[in-house]
Amino acid sequence: MTANHVFSIVNPIALLSWLLLIALPRRRWVIDVVAGFAVPVLFAIVYTAIILTNFFGSAGGFSSLPDVALLFSNPWLLLAGWTHYLAFDLLVGTWEARDAGERGVSHLLLVPCLVLTFLFGPAGWLLYQVLRTRSVRATASS
Repeated sequence: MTANHVFSIVNPIALLSWLLLIALPRRRWVIDVVAGFAVPVLFAIVYTAIILTNFFGSAGGFSSLPDVALLFSNPWLLLAGWTHYLAFDLLVGTWEARDAGERGVSHLLLVPCLVLTFLFGPAGWLLYQVLRTRSVRATASS
């Protein structure tokens, strides 16, 4: 199995998880089982297996940007980095959906945050923080 083959497996799993989270964010089985546990665990297993079999002895490292670029020139380690993003962005999106449900944030307002978190991680989280802050202020002033 090649790194590209594993990539072609994890990407659709991530996309399906995000579609469920966006379409059914109030469903406990989506938040607590699929997006909040099972898929991140799967990605963590894939990530850990890749790291254990490819990281040690590889060129590059984390001490400079050129070292990171050299590290990620290995397709397996690039896949590990990508899988890391997929797992953590999904966990952040799950937190956003859970938090929005607890705070009564409109699903229509949550969707752009989830899409942005899926595509651009921290930017989506930042947008949700703005929405969350405004939601808390609106509730407090009511």
